[in-house]
Amino acid sequence: MRLSGKLPRAGLGSLVLIAVVLGGGVAAFAYTAGWLSPGRLTPERMIEAFAPPNGAALGHRRNHAKGICFTGTFEANGNGAELSRAEVFAQGRYPALGRFNLGTTDPNAVDATVRVRGLGLQITAADGEEWRTAMINPPFFAVSTPQAFHDLLIASGKKDPEAMKAFIAANPEFSAFAAWAKTAPWTGSYAEEPYHSLNSFVFTDAKGRDRTVRWSLLPSAQPVPVSQADLEKRGPDYLEQEITERVRAAGPLRWTVVTTVAEPGDPTADPSKAWPENRRKVQVGTLIVQRIEPERDGPCRDVNFDPTVLPQGIRVSDDPFPAARSSVYRRSYDLRAAEAKDYPRTGKVKP
Repeated sequence: MRLSGKLPRAGLGSLVLIAVVLGGGVAAFAYTAGWLSPGRLTPERMIEAFAPPNGAALGHRRNHAKGICFTGTFEANGNGAELSRAEVFAQGRYPALGRFNLGTTDPNAVDATVRVRGLGLQITAADGEEWRTAMINPPFFAVSTPQAFHDLLIASGKKDPEAMKAFIAANPEFSAFAAWAKTAPWTGSYAEEPYHSLNSFVFTDAKGRDRTVRWSLLPSAQPVPVSQADLEKRGPDYLEQEITERVRAAGPLRWTVVTTVAEPGDPTADPSKAWPENRRKVQVGTLIVQRIEPERDGPCRDVNFDPTVLPQGIRVSDDPFPAARSSVYRRSYDLRAAEAKDYPRTGKVKP
């Protein structure tokens, strides 16, 4: 599926495109040990399904291939210690690095052709433990299971229009994502987007009590809606240029890190279903983005934002997607590492 060029502004085709590139935080799901037989879905088969007709962009991530690095800090306010014994929630400052990105397999995609934006993040505690997460701006995922996502990729790659009709009939949860894709406003900046984990994780506090949570990053910058057509006029790489200039001119950018605590009966294993708005929310700190660097030579280039890299006090839940993503991310990392000659560093020294 081609991801460059002008994005259709209406119709099933554009929704399929959006869902197929949705990944980033939640897209590369195809394999999870335990309930999918190894012969049915594997990381290799999912990566093959992601590959565009003209082949993968060698040396790049197999999805969310277009992105830009950042460094900064996570300022924990101490509230998170009530939920998790992870050191990153103890009051203090912790180094953070990450990557703003677009949900596309094309590192040269035009910004206005990609509906979904993502943020990969790594926070490192003083004892060296890391918390890695990969998030996207939709508030829920397009489908409910790894198998359904694989089926979406396969159906969307077929020329037979009945294939997508059959997929939608079998996966009615897709309609909620379709509605979001049609109505959610576009913005002209990575800085104005919220980013959501979508997947559920278990926090364990110092007394051993478990709580299932999801988390989100909420921007301090006020979102300013723009049309897709207006964004297209600003240039193919406007988002990277804008975030670089915004930090240079205005200084650090901030997001409030908010955890949402599930109640009994909430769908913890299904990221296509949002939890009720009245669920308890705890602000655990602030992500501060202090420096933007091009990906080619930046600190995020070789980071695998594997969502199962977690500190003590956080673990995966009954949600099958993190394990699936981990398997595919790892395979993608191995491939691009072996292809480094196809995307060489410039060797430039940072100013």
